[in-house]
Amino acid sequence: MAGDTPEGSGTPKDSSVDFDDPLYVHHSDSSVTSIITIKLSDNENYRLWRSAMTRGLKARNKLGFVDGTITLESTETSKASKWERVNAVVCNWILGSISESIYASHVYSDKAKDIWDELFETYNKADGSVIVNIHQQINTLKQNGSSLSDYYNKLDSLWKEFDGLTSLTECVCDAATKLSDHSKLMKLMQFLSGLDDVYNQVKSHILLMEPLPNVKSTFSILSREESLQKNGSLTSTISSKPQISGFNSKVNDSKRGQGQTRFRNQNLQCKHCNLKGYTIEMCYKLIGYPKDFKQKNENVIQNKSFSINSASVGSNGNTVVSSESVHDSDAHYLTSEQYSKFLCLISESSTSEDVGF
Repeated sequence: MAGDTPEGSGTPKDSSVDFDDPLYVHHSDSSVTSIITIKLSDNENYRLWRSAMTRGLKARNKLGFVDGTITLESTETSKASKWERVNAVVCNWILGSISESIYASHVYSDKAKDIWDELFETYNKADGSVIVNIHQQINTLKQNGSSLSDYYNKLDSLWKEFDGLTSLTECVCDAATKLSDHSKLMKLMQFLSGLDDVYNQVKSHILLMEPLPNVKSTFSILSREESLQKNGSLTSTISSKPQISGFNSKVNDSKRGQGQTRFRNQNLQCKHCNLKGYTIEMCYKLIGYPKDFKQKNENVIQNKSFSINSASVGSNGNTVVSSESVHDSDAHYLTSEQYSKFLCLISESSTSEDVGF
């Protein structure tokens, strides 16, 4: 029938296969020797290993083979061979995730649950020394230049391991809320106390917040600060560019005010005022000054006030030179040679008038 054959395939559909059945084994499951990346080495990492292994088995719908909910006795006789196959696969997963020294003492076990229980009895030792060791690691852990994320994750894993070893009976009374708030406060203080000094200013702001944030919110605040610190050099470079551009703009404006063009050609000379850098067609004295010329070049215009030395002959026959300032925005600049000739003419004129008198 058409309903028994998948579309585009000549293989009859096996309606008896239930992909949600714990006894179903995917073809890739038998080729995988381990479903987690860590290996059980001793009692120090047993709780971490057990947590990861439990999650891996649950994801593949095989947790019942180690917690006792799926046993050979409770399985139908017709599916006994399937149970044996899945049990062998789970055994390989467990044995593939333990160290070689532990592997030798459990390789002869036939059931996954037996291996699971034996590992629990051997390595789940939560004695006082283990608790003290974890507590000491929590209180002495420092960032020491590592990334904020690495520091937070390390501390968070220690907290969870410590809570797992010292978990209290669940309580619903009013004291439970206060106890939870106290635990959160202690974790916040531990987290802040281990941070590097570069976060001192941010820590001060966090401690002034009301109410105090939890550790996760604090980590988010500090992560943003860490990002700003990493991009600090780039930000400084970017922020300095407008200042440099503005400085260049001012220099260019000053040059435009002092000359008739931005780049003056010293090979050109005005026939009207004899100044170099532009031609008579561009001479401001003939075509007129721009409206904003006086504002941009106030100092230049003021410098056009020059002193004309007038000479007179004193009673002793010597020439007395006095200086009178003449302010004229249209006054021409005199070269040193022209200025010397101008003084000589004044001196000669004054001498002739005295003689005639």
